[in-house]
Amino acid sequence: MQPLITLLLIILFSIIVNKIATAALVRTGLSRKVASFQAQSAFSGVGFTTSESEYVVSHPVRRKIIRILMLLGSAGLTSAVATLVLSFVGQTARGAAIRLAVLAIGLAVLYVFATSKTIDRVLGRIIEWGLDRFTTIRPVDYESLLGVARGYIVSTFRVTPDSWLAGKTLRQAGLREEGIVVLGIYRRVNGRVVYLGAPKPDTRILPGDELVVYGPEEAIANLVKRHKGVKGDMEHERMIARQKRREAEEAALAL
Repeated sequence: MQPLITLLLIILFSIIVNKIATAALVRTGLSRKVASFQAQSAFSGVGFTTSESEYVVSHPVRRKIIRILMLLGSAGLTSAVATLVLSFVGQTARGAAIRLAVLAIGLAVLYVFATSKTIDRVLGRIIEWGLDRFTTIRPVDYESLLGVARGYIVSTFRVTPDSWLAGKTLRQAGLREEGIVVLGIYRRVNGRVVYLGAPKPDTRILPGDELVVYGPEEAIANLVKRHKGVKGDMEHERMIARQKRREAEEAALAL
């Protein structure tokens, strides 16, 4: 029975480690959904390849967290498999059935522990206290900082060959006139992804680039769907006019 208890403790340890890593990744600026997915991927060793993964490994603190998760995960998985096998070796049919029932009950309890919102809140407070006390990772409320509740968002999208932006420099695109700021560009160069932070006005936008932009949600949604041609130019002018009205409204509210 001892190997079975050890197995359940390893699983409990894995759940707690994932929750701690998720909280730490959230503090680096990732959303909770993305942080949870990346923490689980790293700990389990699945290694999903997504654009989000590139954001993680390009950040030094996130990269360190993921490296620790991978090391703990590889050791934990091996131990879990070994203890699971040992718990059933040499058992009679009755003994194996009892252990299987104990395993099922234990896994059910752990599932409730992992998914309970009440437990998550309590454990979250403890984890936050620990991160404040023993690490230098500080939380930033990006939603409040960037005015997300006021209709502004940070978003990413890939530039297609027929996109209105393809081939233009940032100066030629005039996105600031629409209220959109390009924070950075992810670009694949010689088989690897590089990040161009705070790109200059003469930076040319290439097909395949992934833009990180900030601005009014409506303006960004329009830009993502905009194609080359006269119609695209007309949409650009329309969004400039809309941005001028928005600026006038915001200025009036500020008085």
